[in-house]
Amino acid sequence: MSKKRLSVVVTRRLPDPVETRLSELFDVRLREDDTPMSRAELSEAIKDADVLVPTITDTVDAALIGQAGERLKLIANYGAGVDNIDVATARQRGILVSNTPGALTDDTADMTMALILAVTRRMPEGMAMMQKGDWAGWAPTALLGGRISGRRLGILGMGRIGQAVARRARAFGMQIHYHNRRRLHAETERSFDATYWESLDQMVARMDVISINCPHTPSTFHLMNARRLKLMKPDAVIVNTSRGEVIDENALTRMLRAGDIKGAGLDVYEHGTDINPRLRELDNVVLLPHMGSATMEGRIEMGEKVIINIKTFDDGHRPPDQVVPSML
Repeated sequence: MSKKRLSVVVTRRLPDPVETRLSELFDVRLREDDTPMSRAELSEAIKDADVLVPTITDTVDAALIGQAGERLKLIANYGAGVDNIDVATARQRGILVSNTPGALTDDTADMTMALILAVTRRMPEGMAMMQKGDWAGWAPTALLGGRISGRRLGILGMGRIGQAVARRARAFGMQIHYHNRRRLHAETERSFDATYWESLDQMVARMDVISINCPHTPSTFHLMNARRLKLMKPDAVIVNTSRGEVIDENALTRMLRAGDIKGAGLDVYEHGTDINPRLRELDNVVLLPHMGSATMEGRIEMGEKVIINIKTFDDGHRPPDQVVPSML
């Protein structure tokens, strides 16, 4: 007798190849339209599912997990971050949590470099001028930006993505500096010719560009707060392709408006889609709609990791990308 298929609920539309493979392997309930599930829909979905496949737009907190049926045994997150999931409560309930690390590394690092270039070379201002039809021709002093070669890049969070950013930045001739919970092995550090700063304050005060590449945890919330942002040089820029909560967005907005910071490139925001309207008005800011991981290749690879995690679990083994509270 064949084994009964796992009941899997997917909360958002995923690329077609991923949905097709999920349908081949599991008793899967797919999303009809590309909108987030409501709280009520999520609550209903986990009552009789074996596996939930949420995304960053789904808040799977203690209250929601408490409504799960006895069958729910795996939350296979479609995304590298798990700050949308109460991992500790899930573990207490005997529910495993997995994620998709590494799938987005290169895509996010590419976007980080794109933002660094866009801000320092004032690309949005040039684009706006062209779209308005205001360009009167080349001029020696028009839209003068800055060269990134030789500039000091301070990477906050030297994990997979931080290191991928460092590799790219070195190719552009930037000097690599970093702050991390743990110092890299000497050999890895030498491969980037990187300078480690135990004190984040000291690093921030000396950098030309700050790149946020750390996850959002209780210890990184507002890590770049008003006091620390004030340490930045007036001609420095900051980019964030990680999590919006790491930067105090209101403080950043005030400093950008006052000219205390040269510019910013943001792909993520502290309050999701509720972005400070004063931030939108600034010419020295590049704002993107959380598209750092938006490549077809990356999104399919994420789906493949989700499938491997579910299949491994279904075969009675530990999912290769299991997340436990001690990792956070």
